[in-house]
Amino acid sequence: MNSLLNSVSNWRPGAPFYYGWLILAISFLAAFAASGVTQVVLGGIQVFITDDTGWKASNISIAVTAGTWTSGLLAPFIGHLADRHGPRWLMSIGLVIAAISFFSIAGTQAIWQFFAAYIVGRAISNPVLVGVVPRTAAVNFFFRRRNMALALISTFRPISGAINIQIISFIAIHWGWRAAYRYMGILSLILIAPVFLLMRRRPEDIGLLPDGAGPSQVASQAEGVQTGRAGLRRAGQAGEYEFSWSVGEALRTRTFWFVVLTAATATLASSTIGFSLVPYLADDVGLSKAQSAGVLSLGTFLAIGNLGWGYLADLITPRKCLAIAMVAAGATALFLTAVNSLPTAFVFALVFGVVSGPAGSLESMMLAQYYGRNSYGTILGAFAPFQTAMLGLGPALGALFREQVGPYTTLYFALAGLYFLAATFVFLAKTPRLPARATPEPLK
Repeated sequence: MNSLLNSVSNWRPGAPFYYGWLILAISFLAAFAASGVTQVVLGGIQVFITDDTGWKASNISIAVTAGTWTSGLLAPFIGHLADRHGPRWLMSIGLVIAAISFFSIAGTQAIWQFFAAYIVGRAISNPVLVGVVPRTAAVNFFFRRRNMALALISTFRPISGAINIQIISFIAIHWGWRAAYRYMGILSLILIAPVFLLMRRRPEDIGLLPDGAGPSQVASQAEGVQTGRAGLRRAGQAGEYEFSWSVGEALRTRTFWFVVLTAATATLASSTIGFSLVPYLADDVGLSKAQSAGVLSLGTFLAIGNLGWGYLADLITPRKCLAIAMVAAGATALFLTAVNSLPTAFVFALVFGVVSGPAGSLESMMLAQYYGRNSYGTILGAFAPFQTAMLGLGPALGALFREQVGPYTTLYFALAGLYFLAATFVFLAKTPRLPARATPEPLK
């Protein structure tokens, strides 16, 4: 029995391409399932739930906030596990929990039941299936093409969300929103097998080096680090080396905290706009629910433009790209206050989706570029609570502002200011000085 289990767990298909791309493909499938409990999807389909149950949108937004904040608290622990054990078991267990959450949401009759099911599903799936774990896998499998890999990973949630908004909306219109969540639960269960069979921790575990070096290079370019040169690793090809910081070293740099401030301000602005967009377009602008959801889907889907940002990051650095994106996002948020028709709403979605989407991936690129891969999961986990705190605050901020203050336009002016502030923090997040233990010369 044990030999059979070992054979199954060690099996991997012979791929005609680098195995890291298969890792990214499986990560996309996991993110697609998990997107059912992301706040952008719930923001897009919340009207079906509130119309059916009579619950207030502000109550649903509190569940989103609580789930997102809980995921942030778990992220450092999840990041440490990702560094030590890799994604296989973490993502498989995450899909099981996501499936239970979806089925539980479908059967909820009281708001507290919805809270319990959503918070657990969101708290686990966000770091395990969408954020920390798949990004750690990408950093481990890629070096020279790392920016592009992280850019690709960053498109998984928004693309999945955009598709699932439409799928869930279609099912909700014809069979009810509960049936839609049962569909998500079934999908999560189906994906457990490919995730368990195909995910791996590092390319070295399967006889490769980052970016696809072969077994002969593994033997001649040992990945191990000599005593006294801890943290300095071969990065996949001859002559390429990468210094990896410890978590403590990274947290003691001002650069890390400027990246944190960038993420916090930009995430608060983006999450507030994303969750409030459908109610704003439907109630204030006068679009239909279907049109409003379509605008949100378009803007979310256009995060596929992150691939272009990944290419640009290789040319002018992730930091410069992020500064440009934040200034453009602020200007686009100002334009949102002038939207008054379906065409202008689509113009907003077209631009905003391209310039607001890359923030998370560019921040991840900066952390990988500055601090290396050995402790990347733990460093990203330490970074995540601050980002997810703002991610969770955004939905509640938008809903409460609507109920207590009135039109969203004043709020959108303030959010534009947050984007401009984020651009300032990016400017200050310069490359940190290496610790004293760093060794500049190549390993012998």
